[in-house]
Amino acid sequence: MRALAILGPRATEHDLAPFRAPGTEITLAENLTQTAADVVLLLGGDGTVQRHLAAFVQAQTPLLVVPAGSANDFARALGLRTRAEALRAWEKFLAGGNNVRSVDLGVMEFAGEGARTANSAYFSCAVGAGVDAEVARQANSLPSWLRGRGGYFLAAIPALLRFRARRITVTATQADGKRTISEPGILAAAANAPWYGHGMRIAPQADLDDGLLEFCFVREVGKLRLLRLFPKVYRGGHIGLQEVEYFRAERVLIESDVPLAVHADGEPLGQTPVEISVARRALRVIV
Repeated sequence: MRALAILGPRATEHDLAPFRAPGTEITLAENLTQTAADVVLLLGGDGTVQRHLAAFVQAQTPLLVVPAGSANDFARALGLRTRAEALRAWEKFLAGGNNVRSVDLGVMEFAGEGARTANSAYFSCAVGAGVDAEVARQANSLPSWLRGRGGYFLAAIPALLRFRARRITVTATQADGKRTISEPGILAAAANAPWYGHGMRIAPQADLDDGLLEFCFVREVGKLRLLRLFPKVYRGGHIGLQEVEYFRAERVLIESDVPLAVHADGEPLGQTPVEISVARRALRVIV
């Protein structure tokens, strides 16, 4: 079996040692186009996964995500919270176990200027516009060791205090028609998976293969109340609060009165307006 290994910034070739097995040839590469492979090992976090998603979708090669980044929320959603769990999934796969699953991905398309992607991009966990994009930007400027040890939470506090609510207009396509929100808000996020931002449970009801997005909109709220409410997102406790709108949709268009930064899986990729949809069962993963 030919395996291709892609290493994120925090992973080294030494980390591959437990995954080497008789009859399996592992080749290091920077991307999927460099060599043919029967399976891909990716040792990294959500940002590394996001950068390679288009190639994974095109190749349809089974992918094992080994959590080795500062944020590993997609691996968590696949049930691979630790490297030991990833290794057990790998061993089962090599033994012929039936543990390859096809999951949905989100798709984002920018309608305005300022995009850092060609026209569209895949994401695994969530897209956010507003204060969470600012948190992601600040967290990405921190040392990698700090990002993985509470850096996202530390970056969130000053961002929450500084961010000004902007009028955000959301047009959602649902099974029974359109739904529109247009009011001052601080965050609009569309999620494919339950977690983002290193453990924030932004969409506790998200399912990786239901063909739907979970959408979360946070209205304008006073700074002190916002700081008190913020920790609730780590356990999904924000659902049901009067400041929060939460619903499922097939497609979402996010617009704003002034351009807002947009991130996908913690990576800054452009500005509003952005349209978000679902690619059904687009990615084959080892679980």
